[in-house]
Amino acid sequence: MIVVVLGVAGAGKSTVGRALAEGLDVPFLEGDDLHPAANIAKMAAGRALDDADRAPWLRTLSDRIRQSSRSGRLLVVSCSALKRAYRDELRAAAPGVWCLYLALDRDTARARVSRRTGHFMPPRLVDSQFEILEPLEPDEPGATVDAAGDPGATLARSRRAVAAFGAGPAR
Repeated sequence: MIVVVLGVAGAGKSTVGRALAEGLDVPFLEGDDLHPAANIAKMAAGRALDDADRAPWLRTLSDRIRQSSRSGRLLVVSCSALKRAYRDELRAAAPGVWCLYLALDRDTARARVSRRTGHFMPPRLVDSQFEILEPLEPDEPGATVDAAGDPGATLARSRRAVAAFGAGPAR
């Protein structure tokens, strides 16, 4: 099984993903680490990525998911995966890809991103993420968790969702 933790910037993907991976005692893959340097530079300059920019990144994520699945290893991945087409590409990489969508409102996302330090994503790009966001649909394998409140409560809800999926208890 592969758990993909997704959502807009500021939703808590990395925090929740790391905690889930630790609780499941499986590897964690930070999707931001796989962006090509050109993507990082473009976002840092305040310009939103387009589908052409994301294509190599999605291929790299898909390759890592495929490798993990072929080796029989479980994996938790954090990445935006804002469009259904992106999630479809990740699911096509391996059976058992399950998405955990951390739902967050625009104002909370902006506030969280503006408080971050040392990250390439500027607050002004939050709106561009909401413009392309396609929330998880009922026919997609996964669950939606409200991420607007306390991070501890978000993590608890996320752990329950993953456990209900059958990944075992995520401490």
